[in-house]
Order: sequence, then structure tokens, then C-alpha cells
Amino acid sequence: MADTSPLWFDPSLCLIGGAWRPAAGGTTISLTNPSDGSEICQIARGGAADIDAAVGAAQSAQDGAWGAMSATERGRILSRLAQVIADNVATLAALEVMDVGKPLTQARADAVALARYCEFYGGAADKVMGETIPYMNGYTVYTLREPLGVTGHIVPWNYPMQIIGRSVGAALAMGNSCVLKPAEEACLTALAFAHLAEEAGLPAGALNVVPGLGAEAGAALSGHAGVQHLSFTGSVATGALVQAAAARNVVPVTLELGGKSPQIVFADADLDAALPFLVNAGIQNAGQTCSAASRILVERPIYEQVKARMGDAYAELTVGPAAEDLRLGPLISARQKEIVTGFLAMGTDLTIAGQGQIVPHAPASGAYVRPTLFADVPPDHPLAQQEIFGPVQVLIPFDAEDDAIRIANGTDYGLVAAVWTRDGARQFRLARRLKAGQVFLNTYGAGGGVELPFGGVGKSGHGREKGFEALYGFSQLKTVAAQHG
Repeated sequence: MADTSPLWFDPSLCLIGGAWRPAAGGTTISLTNPSDGSEICQIARGGAADIDAAVGAAQSAQDGAWGAMSATERGRILSRLAQVIADNVATLAALEVMDVGKPLTQARADAVALARYCEFYGGAADKVMGETIPYMNGYTVYTLREPLGVTGHIVPWNYPMQIIGRSVGAALAMGNSCVLKPAEEACLTALAFAHLAEEAGLPAGALNVVPGLGAEAGAALSGHAGVQHLSFTGSVATGALVQAAAARNVVPVTLELGGKSPQIVFADADLDAALPFLVNAGIQNAGQTCSAASRILVERPIYEQVKARMGDAYAELTVGPAAEDLRLGPLISARQKEIVTGFLAMGTDLTIAGQGQIVPHAPASGAYVRPTLFADVPPDHPLAQQEIFGPVQVLIPFDAEDDAIRIANGTDYGLVAAVWTRDGARQFRLARRLKAGQVFLNTYGAGGGVELPFGGVGKSGHGREKGFEALYGFSQLKTVAAQHG
């Protein structure tokens, strides 16, 4: 890329079949900077006609050069893409700061993670194996893993780069061709990713990007008869609509939805080690994280100590414009600020154990809220049951192991959980009893874990992303049985 300015491409275009073009309807959507409410640019308002063209282009790629390409060569392209992304981390981060409102350090981490996903899946592309199956004499039976065909990817606004990496990266590695619908609130890095993929040599039609509204472009992609698999990350309500639309075409869906993840802290825990995770896992990305640890369950003998120490940590949190690279930036939009503020109002009868501060010079037009820690919260309180998607955590005391399990499993969600204890037997007991797709012992998140299967149970969704499990999810298994006497 010759131009190193944050916006070095035309954001008002869709990528369909290797050509950058306006939406068929000629309309656009205003993209807003959440740090100050100003307009960044106009993006394409794609609709059903654009999705139809993109699916057709993806199918053509399947029938042509991309579908005929060996797994080894697909891997080489993804590996080249990983290097191109790594060379442009600063530019991608600048886009994310402006578009999503992420502090610069977090935006850079997401860009690095995107490169790592492409690196991982580039290396894994030719290592997805079938197996031979012992069977009756006179038969040789084996299995093949083959691409599904055209896959649809509906990506949210909170972690666009990371979710593109784990979703589109895995699908491409398996030989699928992709139609990507980024969130209308934050799609600049998705468009940049597509430009970088072209630079890395990805064939025309293997990746198509159609920005637009969820009710228009997203709905059209969910219900398109030419799509063989859908991947959706977002809210439970929208995920149900996506699944219903896909069901009409008997299409499998990977859903990564909401969470109300607990961290369970026992009296024997190493609090010095735990404290940074207890706080950061709830307020990272201003709490706009499906796997945010929004519930902190603390054994009663150390409850007051944890409450005091977390309260002190909250008092040191600062919120401000993303470019200033503080601990927290703004929420994604004025609408999200209104939602989170509504949740905070539900806690007027609760004890506030700690609050951060918005810097005095933060623009009044920005989507800022104070990170807030509530204490002594009943397990059935709305703040302990509903996903807030903002920098809000609740402290809940418990008396015994069974009590902790009951509270931890007592929501509709089951995405991530953590256990802090030095008791090894307890660690493994709870790992089995917790209803969650991931359980961390004396840590939380494990540094992102590109290699670690990720997904939920209950209303947190189904299917798995990351690691080799994602490759299996973006493939179909074929059994071949040969009788030879």
C-alpha cells in the first residue's frame, strides 16, 4: 500500500467477484466515530441484489480456480496474507481506533491476532486429514473432509478483525468461498482485510464483502438458497432469526452469541495473580465482549477483601477518546450508551464498590460511560442475569462449592468460566461441573487462544470456532467404501 493514511481505500464500495463497485441501489450509510460522534465516511448500503451477486461470484470461484486449488496452495496464500497483515498492523489499528473506538493498544492487539489467525490457518490448510476405518474383509473404507461450498459470515462490530480471522480464515483454509457481511457500525477493517487479501493473491470471488444493514444485507445472506453454511456472531435475538432463516434452506449454522461469564474466587486463591484478570476480563473493550467476565463470585471469607481491592482498581480506571490509548474507550454508539445507562439505572438499589472516571476533556458527543462495580448483588438480579455489553461487573458472595456452581450455572448463558483456587482436585471438579464452552483455571482468556476451540452452550450458541474445530465445522465428511474382494 503506497498510502499509509488511515482511510486509504474507497469505503463506499462492495467487493463482488474481484470488482469493487457501489451497492446496486446506489445508497450509502453514514459511519460515525464513537469517540466524538463525528462522521467518518459513507459505506455502501448493500441489499438483496448485492448479496445475490456476491453468492453467485462465490459459487463461480468454487467452480473455477479457487475450487480447483490444492490445500497446499490455499495455505500459501493465507500465509502470504498473514505477512501482509503483519506489515500493516499500524494502519489496521488506526482504522479500528477511529471506527470502533478501541484504545490503540487493544486495536493493535486485534490486528496482530488477525495476522496470527491467517498464519495458523495457512499452516493448517493441508493438515486436515481423513481416516481409514476397519471394516469387513474385502472392503477398504476411508473418509474425506471436503469444503461445504459458499459460506456466509455475519460479523459484529466489537471485534471485527479477530472474528473475521477465526471465521473467514478457517473457511478459506478449508477451500470454501466466502460472503462477508460486516456490521454497519464498524466495517472499515473488514474492507481493508479484503484489499489486503487481494494483495496476497486470493483469487477473485473467493472472498466477497457486502456492507449493509442487518435487516437488509444480513437477512438476505441468512436466507439465501446458495449459501451452504452460515457463521454468525452477535445477539441472541438476531442469532435466532439467522438460524430460522437458514433452517428454511436446511443450512448448518455456527452461532456465537451472548454471555454472562463467571469467575469463581475461592478463599485459597492467589489474589495478587487473580486481581488483574478479575478486572480486565470485565472492562476490556469497554465491556463489549461476549466472553466478558461480568460476574465475580467470591467465597465469603475473602469477599470483603476482594471487594475493596477491586473497588480500588476501578477507581484508577480512566475512560476517554480511543486515540489517547487509555484503559477504556467509548462504547460503539450513542444507542449502546443508552442501553448501558439503562442497566446502570437498574442498580440504584445496589452498593457501588468502585467506579472509574471519564476524562474531563472527553467530547460530550462521545459514547462514554463510567465503568462500575456493583457489590452484594443477588444472583437473580437483572444485572447478574442479563448481558449488559458495557463496563459493568457484579460481585456475588457464596458460601460453599455447590453454592458457587449453582450461581455460576444459573443464567441462560454458558460461554466462558474461570476458577481461582490452589486446590487441584477442586479445579478439575469444577471444570467438569461448569456449563461453559471454555473453562480457565487460575487464568482467564489464555491470551486469546487462536488454537483453542471457542463457543458456548445454552443461549451462548452452538458450534465451535478457533483451532482445528473450526476447520471441521467448515467442512463436510464424506465416507468412501470400496469393495475389492
